[in-house]
Amino acid sequence: MAELYIRVAEDENEEPMEIPSEDDGTVLLSTVAAQFPGACGLRYRSPVSQCMRGVRLVEGILHAPETGWGNLVYVVNYPKDNKRKMDEIDASSAVKIKRGVQKTSDLIVLGLPWKTSEQDLKDYFSTFGEVLMVQVKRDVKTGNSKGFGFVRFTEYETQVKVMSQRHMIDGRWCDCKLPNSKGGEQQSPDEPLRSRKVFVGRCTEDMTAEELRQFFMQYGEVTDVFIPKPFRAFAFVTFADDQVAQSLCGEDLIIKGVSVHISNAEPKHNNIHLFSNFPGRSPSLAAMFERSQYQFPSSHV
Repeated sequence: MAELYIRVAEDENEEPMEIPSEDDGTVLLSTVAAQFPGACGLRYRSPVSQCMRGVRLVEGILHAPETGWGNLVYVVNYPKDNKRKMDEIDASSAVKIKRGVQKTSDLIVLGLPWKTSEQDLKDYFSTFGEVLMVQVKRDVKTGNSKGFGFVRFTEYETQVKVMSQRHMIDGRWCDCKLPNSKGGEQQSPDEPLRSRKVFVGRCTEDMTAEELRQFFMQYGEVTDVFIPKPFRAFAFVTFADDQVAQSLCGEDLIIKGVSVHISNAEPKHNNIHLFSNFPGRSPSLAAMFERSQYQFPSSHV
């Protein structure tokens, strides 16, 4: 049987590329995604109605229209929130473009003297660059300082400079770090957390931890992959760099021909106690959250 090719393009007016079909006449979505990274389906213009029609997709397999593939040009579909620009080479380049302008983060200032006020903090850090926000964390009942606070700068370069050194504030040495950095500090429930862990939704049961690790390593160093057992159609991936994790949030990516959605993973100390209070809660599910240290993002609960 001669190998059948179908004509695929990103736009109806572009020169199409020929994509090989399988022996049964179907086309694997992974074959399309190999040439058009990020693709999640195909559509074509009906010769009869002149309307665009979607190609049926079942478990990563594209099925030909009733009249066969024919000589039509099939246009690639991309996830709504991740439409591929014509000048982008692949899906990873889109993430790199997204990460091109580095944003500043809230930095935690550890070891503050009890007497230090927010104005003191602003006056000190203003010597490094423009300050967007300062905050001294205080006890709700007594109003006394908790011994730490937060600062945020306008420029990323200022943030890097501040993090590279210790600071003498009101006669005491203080450290300035990202809230989830590897400095070993205890994290307070009051601290904002830029998570290095992401929630990967819409996973399929044939995806292994090693396959997920290899896929996400193209974006940055992966330190951990967790797939709950029994299988629940999601996984958690942890990066060494929180900016890599944040840059992927909101993206739809193709893994093994399946479109998965990436979103923030929420730290368990923010809401694991809520789960433990549910009537008739499942011990195995609570244990799963305890092992993973993270819950579903709120949009998936």
